[in-house]
Amino acid sequence: MILITGATGLVGSHLARQLVQNGKKVKALYRSAIPSFEGGEKVEWIKGDILDVVSLEEAMKDITQVYHCAAVVSFNPKKKTALYQTNIEGTANVVNAAVEAGVEKLLFVSSVAALGRIRQNTAVNETMNWTEETSNSEYGKSKYLAETEVWRGISEGLNAVIVNPVIILGAGDWDTGSSGLFRSAWDEFPWYTEGISGFVDVLDVVKAMILLMESDTGAERFILSAENKGYREIFSLMATGFHKKPPHKKVTPFLASVVWRMEAVKAMFTGKDPLLTRETAATAQAKVNFDNSKLQKYFPGFSYTPVADSIRRICNELIKKHNL
Repeated sequence: MILITGATGLVGSHLARQLVQNGKKVKALYRSAIPSFEGGEKVEWIKGDILDVVSLEEAMKDITQVYHCAAVVSFNPKKKTALYQTNIEGTANVVNAAVEAGVEKLLFVSSVAALGRIRQNTAVNETMNWTEETSNSEYGKSKYLAETEVWRGISEGLNAVIVNPVIILGAGDWDTGSSGLFRSAWDEFPWYTEGISGFVDVLDVVKAMILLMESDTGAERFILSAENKGYREIFSLMATGFHKKPPHKKVTPFLASVVWRMEAVKAMFTGKDPLLTRETAATAQAKVNFDNSKLQKYFPGFSYTPVADSIRRICNELIKKHNL
């Protein structure tokens, strides 16, 4: 029996669907509403929260494998408390419950933000860690500290492995998260930066997660990244997939600094999350390359989907999903 936390999110829902297709018995936590996706009716849904120790311990009964995908992803300074509670305290609870239940293996979905991704003169690899100098986000710090909880569990005898995905491409909720990039392309957002980052298909993330869970590999972390590409190229590929106009106005660092300050003021009055923050403005300008060779050294048969192919498929999925 497999337990998934965060099964309502982009990675968790795709993971649940794939595991069900593979004939696995799956339990999944949900907080408010059970999501609708292919195969979802075969999942044993349990109302609970990783911050609720009692419900978490109950969910762990008879579980052999745990995929911990639940997390808060936010760059809004006002959500720092929620970020730390869910990502650090919640992960500590999952690790403790897994140790107590004697699960065979836990896989934790972290992020490259935990590695300190602001490193413009060298490729980011798994030997690196978040520091004040190499990270510009509280989110990155929260994921780094969450990883320390997993390593603590490993020191207590827990068999666990960590994945550090880059920006994940998938047909999720395009009003939130990385799927929002596709919404921006559909809306013909005109601006682009010269920043560079890694990108990976959600299906490849799920494939790597299942591969690692079923392997003998433990006490390791793996960057999951298909290709390093510029944001302008990514948005242009998305625009092409939607038959929309690609971005054509360059955002300079000065302009970005003006916009995030204006957004901060607007958020004070509207109560809504700012479209751009100081953290996201810096990230969008950074030219960061990620070294994806470790996973392929451990599993030579593993291959990533080319980003252009992923974007083409996802655009078609979103067109159908939203009746565009």
